[in-house]
Amino acid sequence: MPSLTLPECERYIPPPATGEDLEFADLAIVDLSKAHTPEGRVELYPQLRDALRTYGFVYAINHGYNQAQRDRIFDIANVPFTAVPPDEMKTYTANIEKVGYYAGFKGRQFWKVDTEGHILDQIEHYGINKDVTRRPHPQALRPFLPEIDAFIQHNHFNIVHPILRLLALSLELPEETLVEKHNFDGTGETCGCYRRTKEEEEKSNNVWLKGHTDVGSVTILWSQPIGGLQIQAPDGRWKWVRHIENALVINTGDMMDFFSGGYYKPTIHRVVQPPEDQRNYDRLSVFFVSMPDDNVRLLPCVESPVLHHFGIQRRCPDEDAPLCAAWRKGRTTMYGRSDLKKGIELNVEEEVIEGIVVKHYN
Repeated sequence: MPSLTLPECERYIPPPATGEDLEFADLAIVDLSKAHTPEGRVELYPQLRDALRTYGFVYAINHGYNQAQRDRIFDIANVPFTAVPPDEMKTYTANIEKVGYYAGFKGRQFWKVDTEGHILDQIEHYGINKDVTRRPHPQALRPFLPEIDAFIQHNHFNIVHPILRLLALSLELPEETLVEKHNFDGTGETCGCYRRTKEEEEKSNNVWLKGHTDVGSVTILWSQPIGGLQIQAPDGRWKWVRHIENALVINTGDMMDFFSGGYYKPTIHRVVQPPEDQRNYDRLSVFFVSMPDDNVRLLPCVESPVLHHFGIQRRCPDEDAPLCAAWRKGRTTMYGRSDLKKGIELNVEEEVIEGIVVKHYN
């Protein structure tokens, strides 16, 4: 009989939430426990649809992990950044520009934050493929792989798949339409953001990651108390995302924009310096990026009656639509590395991936 004793792990003690008077986005909250029944899904999908079409972000609660399980995941997420010696971590560095995904370690100062000021990021990632055995991991992380595997499967099957079913219902498609494009392959990541010098903050106007959209279809961020995430509201202003204990922050990305013919726009968001009362802390994040299968072509679901009613907005002609693998690789290898060109819109920079314009927002 397997042991019920979990391997010891140093506790990650989160700081208190900010007490500053910030302009927070008024995001809807959906109860994912209702997604387990047909009646619950019928109730939920209009809530999810309206939230994602208004702000592009939504909170989810009752997602299947209790507070203790959530806290344990953050304990484990901190291991790569606190228990792995720097020399060993170099052995597990992700070859991002070659393979086009973040599996492994991404060190600081890899991405350009401000191309004019030549400010580089202070963000460390450790990315893990959904198949935790696909590549080796540092010694300190190996005892926790069974828990990481369970966490990844929970995100994929118990969070992403229900969200995809609700999105399909909102498009008046069969429930499994989007689920069938998302089999068990892809990557999930933990991320540490570290403090910068006063000079770096001034040169980058306190922006840690400029405004962007996510490459995948659905992103799951496990809410944590240190502020920094901001979304671009419908009126163009940047608003903070408030921390809710043991909630998820969910948004859609580029690939859902392709599938939905522009009905679900990719959410523009950025990361900035935390509020003043949290600036003495490093920021630990846990997030799960859902990608469709590599061989899926990024075409709109033209069989959707909803899209025919609202009109399909294609980002390229159907014959030029890229495969998911090509879009993922192009976006990932170029992000923060390419020399962006000034766009027509104010404070917007552009690059071209697979013949399609990708915008970044300052």
